[in-house]
Parts: sequence; structure tokens; C-alpha cells
Amino acid sequence: MLTARAALLDSSLYGPICETVADLATPAPRLPAESADATADGPRLVDFGCGTGYYAAQVAARVSASSVLLTDRSPIAVRMATRSIPGATGVVLDIWRPLPLRDASADLALNIFAPRNPVEYARVVRPGGVLVVVVPREGHLAELRRDGSVLTVPADKERLVAESLGAAGFAVAAREHVEYAASVTADQRAHLVAMGPSAHHSREATMDALSDDDSPSAHGSAQQVTVSVDVLTFRREIASASA
Repeated sequence: MLTARAALLDSSLYGPICETVADLATPAPRLPAESADATADGPRLVDFGCGTGYYAAQVAARVSASSVLLTDRSPIAVRMATRSIPGATGVVLDIWRPLPLRDASADLALNIFAPRNPVEYARVVRPGGVLVVVVPREGHLAELRRDGSVLTVPADKERLVAESLGAAGFAVAAREHVEYAASVTADQRAHLVAMGPSAHHSREATMDALSDDDSPSAHGSAQQVTVSVDVLTFRREIASASA
């Protein structure tokens, strides 16, 4: 999955998504004046479910992050991501469990196509801090869903994500809908199938996609696919619901 993801992201197919994430993360929240780290140059960035580190690298450079913490359940992913960002720290963890991170230790956090733990995110992101989330829309990769290559997306996923994070103390600050048609090669199509949750559910189909006809004509053939996601910015409320 990680190999496929790295190859797909290196092709810049998801470049517009990354650009939107970086735009919504800028200007990033600065450290509060009373913080012991207030002299740091930029915000403390945490990526929940970092994968290869593609998005975190772009955001860290854009906001001049003072520190970058990359987290993922996969040790290989954490290794790949930390190598891509000089000075970054990596932690292997399970997003679904209590996170081994200090309270209010992040000024800016990312959650890109990854599982969510709203209560723990609210604990780790400081009051006034920002969380940027990317979720696929119903039409995302619709052409690949028709033949069962990738999993379906609930029509109201954006609403469900906003409600779950809102209940934990996050308020929606901005939202952008990113949608475009892309012409993908046979290689890119195989990577799209192999890099996502579908790879867990149908390993045989994934391997078939990756090992299909190796002829130059097959690799050069193109297919139109729709990329459609919501990029949501949440601000951690100053006064939590339990205050």
C-alpha cells in the first residue's frame, strides 16, 4: 500500500488536494504568548496518519513549522515520512487508542484520508489550534467504484465527520470542495486501487491490478477518473464542552 501510495503521490495526481490543504493551513496558528515554546519560529505540526509524509512535508514548509511529529500505525510509514522531512520526529501508534502524546502539544494538525479519534485529537490540539481534515466525497473515484475496484463512500461523510469532531470540541472554520477530472494511466489506476482501504478487502484483486499487462500500450492507455474530496479546517474551541 505504501509503495503504491508513494508512486501515486509522486505523479502529482493529488497535487491540487495537497495545495488546498496547505492553503487552508496558512496562516497557521502561532504559539500562545504564555507558552514555554513561544519563542519558536512556527507552529508545532502533528500529522495523524502520516502515510508517506507527502502532505506533512508540503504543509511544514509552507507554515515554517517549528517541529513536526509524524504518526502512523505502520512503522514503515513512519520511517518513510520522517526521512522526507528534515528534523521530523516519528511515533508508531494506533489512532483508535489513547494517543501517547502530551495534552495541547499541537498548534496545527493534519488528518488526511486517515482514521479519526475526535476526543484524542481535541486533547492533543491546543485550544485555538487548527485541524485540517480531508475526506472523500461520494463521487471520488466513481469510475473505479463501478467495477468494484475501490470501496464506496457514504453520501453524508462530510457531515458525519463534522458532527463527530464538533461533539469533541472542534468548530468548522473553513471548507473547500476539490473536484477535477484526471486522465490516469494503467499504472496510476493500479496504484489508486492498491493504496486505499480496498487493498485490505481484496488483496488478490489488488495484486492482479498491479501485475496486469506489462506492455507499453497497457501502461500508456488512459482512463478518466473523478477526484472529489472535501478539505475541512476545524478550530479547537477555547472553552471545551466540559469546561
